[in-house]
Amino acid sequence: MKWLRLFFLHPVSFYQGAAFPFALLFNYLCIMDSFSIRARYLFLLAGGGALAVAAMGPYAVLVFTPAVCTVALLCSLAPQQVHRWTFCFQMSWQTLCHLGLHYTEYYLHEPPSARFCITLSSLMLLTQRVTSLSLDICEGKAETASGIIRSRSSLSEHVCMALPYFSYLLFFPALLGGSLCSFQQFQARVQGSSSLYPRHSFWTLSWRGLQILGLECLNVAVSRVVGAGVGLTDCQQFECIYVMWTTAGLFKLTYYSHWILDDSLLYAAGFGSELGQSSGEEEYVSDADIWTLERTHRISVFARKWNQSTARWLRRLVFQNSRAWPLFQTFAFSAWWHGLHPGQVFGFLCWAVMVEADYLIHSFANGFIRSWPIRLFYRTLTWAHTQLIIAYIMLAVEVRSLSSLWLLCNSYNSVFPMVYCILLLLLVKRKHKCN
Repeated sequence: MKWLRLFFLHPVSFYQGAAFPFALLFNYLCIMDSFSIRARYLFLLAGGGALAVAAMGPYAVLVFTPAVCTVALLCSLAPQQVHRWTFCFQMSWQTLCHLGLHYTEYYLHEPPSARFCITLSSLMLLTQRVTSLSLDICEGKAETASGIIRSRSSLSEHVCMALPYFSYLLFFPALLGGSLCSFQQFQARVQGSSSLYPRHSFWTLSWRGLQILGLECLNVAVSRVVGAGVGLTDCQQFECIYVMWTTAGLFKLTYYSHWILDDSLLYAAGFGSELGQSSGEEEYVSDADIWTLERTHRISVFARKWNQSTARWLRRLVFQNSRAWPLFQTFAFSAWWHGLHPGQVFGFLCWAVMVEADYLIHSFANGFIRSWPIRLFYRTLTWAHTQLIIAYIMLAVEVRSLSSLWLLCNSYNSVFPMVYCILLLLLVKRKHKCN
């Protein structure tokens, strides 16, 4: 059981696992109606504070500070101004923290602290909740908090009125990972009675536990294969394709298992699939749609299904508000949000080009492929090509540094995105001629 021990020795997995009993306790107390609404908010907020201090140590202040400042902005600004100011402040704060990571890695050439990396990950998730909440307020979907600070109420009344916002930004089931939960869904869960009963919860969580078990078994098997072979620095010609594919497979298995664990923690606390139905909002989605991700032959579908809640958040925040080049603006912002490492900038911009090519290639192919044998061959070929392009992008994003990125670009692996780039140019030229 060494591999299982290694999984739970991963810092985030360990702290997420430690939070499980408290998530189940919160859900149980809600079922028994033993909690007032204010006590529920306080329980989630106190749990978030305790988890942040335990996982991040002194770096927890980097998460607490923007949360407090965001609530102050929400409570003092008009609804039309909230989003602009909170977005600018939160992204500026997050960028400064990422620059600290750049300084440590690229200037001092030192490995960053594990606690600091956890803090940055939590800060990125906080940015999602901050911007989601500010957009909801601007669009009239959430109750405005403006006027709380200007009112003549006592300090304790101010804090009580701002408590739902503090609790939403720092609630412990979503502090270190998990799908984005909107403020309306959060309120509906806290203020309503739980529909998650112990027997149903046990079987669902047991099934997810088995999924994590299976993914970790595969993870160990693939890691042994990767460890026994050569890396990108030593591979030659077509061997580099195999190295890229196996290494990307290892990254994907790690993401899948962590996403299921994060989703299970949210589910254990009652923040599950019933939220979207009960609040009338967009249905809650899990980040790990493994079946779709592994069988799709379209890069655009993979982009929408990979980390689904983040993809929806990016679409709402950037894509729908962009007047020119929305696709490229969305992927460029994603690179900024992830930290602007060289590999991330290259990887996300490459992904944008591949998605644009994907739209044109498949719309062109669907126009003349009629017989099912040719269509089956076409789907098989494009599935393999999609998986290899995704592996290429994933390695670029994960290796991050310029030296590793240079090795990847100089390998035979660059053939796969280059094919799509050439097809994109030809189809764009053809489209202009037809017009």
